[in-house]
Amino acid sequence: MNTVVSLLWGLTFLIAHLGLWVAAYNRVNAFDLPRSLTKPLMKGLLLVALATPLYLAYSDPSGIDLTYRLQNIDRVASNLLGIYVVFVYSSLFWLGLPWIHSRPILRNGWLRVPIQVKIVNVANEIPKPLPLTPKCKWFSRVPFNQIFELSIEQIDLPVIGLPEGLDGYRIAHLSDVHLTGDVSPEFTSYALGIADQWGPDMLALTGDLIDSEDCINWLGDIFSSVKVDDGAYFILGNHDARMPSVSPIRSAMERAGWVDLGGKQMSVELRKHNVTLVGSESPWLEEPESLKLDDHAFRILLSHSPDQIRWAQTNHVHLMLAGHTHGGQGRLPLLGPVLSPSVYGSRFASGQFYRRPTTMHVTRGLSGTRLLRLNCRPELSLLTLRQA
Repeated sequence: MNTVVSLLWGLTFLIAHLGLWVAAYNRVNAFDLPRSLTKPLMKGLLLVALATPLYLAYSDPSGIDLTYRLQNIDRVASNLLGIYVVFVYSSLFWLGLPWIHSRPILRNGWLRVPIQVKIVNVANEIPKPLPLTPKCKWFSRVPFNQIFELSIEQIDLPVIGLPEGLDGYRIAHLSDVHLTGDVSPEFTSYALGIADQWGPDMLALTGDLIDSEDCINWLGDIFSSVKVDDGAYFILGNHDARMPSVSPIRSAMERAGWVDLGGKQMSVELRKHNVTLVGSESPWLEEPESLKLDDHAFRILLSHSPDQIRWAQTNHVHLMLAGHTHGGQGRLPLLGPVLSPSVYGSRFASGQFYRRPTTMHVTRGLSGTRLLRLNCRPELSLLTLRQA
């Protein structure tokens, strides 16, 4: 029995320990840290996460047993690893319980909305192969990899404060294109073609277009083909900010007919209603010192990251569109996403949420630098706004 109890304590510790370091990993990727610091920091986190339980299992005859640790409190007081073990177990309450509460299957804080989903294997729809590099070809053959299985999601999205005249307004939302050179631009072009056929009133693109300077020349061919009545708006993201300069990206998109909303606000008229459009590329690209919002206008925020939800709430934004998190890139059955580069962890990895007074839609995005998606298909979001 003692052996079984010790094993249970050890397993509980391992789960809590890994959860703690995953939480740290997620937060590291949420800030504007230099890439030269972020990469070694992530490797260090991974090393510590794996080495600590191995060392404790080797050095501790209790099997990482909390009872043993508390019975030997004098040893704990002088043993940083012992203190860490107690800290890890305590994290089950202050970190683990909120994590469980935020799971998608429980729908806490989620909007329950009608969604029509159509799955298309784009590789079967394009005559030319989508993988352009040996690496991409290899990953595309990995079992259960869904990188080319586009989920076309038509969502009726209730928005509190939506003017009556904008009920039924259609926005096609795309994000995280990630042109790396590994995947053919035909994949993104296909998604835009589907959006165009749907007939949106507006197009919204929420960042992370480019990962390779060589792909900037692709932007015109991809994005110039779609025209909508009320305009196509874009912002940039953290991967765009890694380029030597973002000016060529902005210029290429503007030549393609898209409006640069990054760090700006614009007053537009949609169906005879005043609407304020705002773009946030924070924290990676410079923002204006202040954004003055019209108190009487309906407000839409394009944000690369869902982390700007508190800014949206404070500034009484009605509708916020975001990406960045890729839906977690992979999702566990029942438990949902684990990895997500956000100060909120995986709470807002994807989906529809309401945080008064803001309705937020977070898309899983189209692609990524990691050519592996497990139980987490790329997403084209076709949003129909509804009065709530």
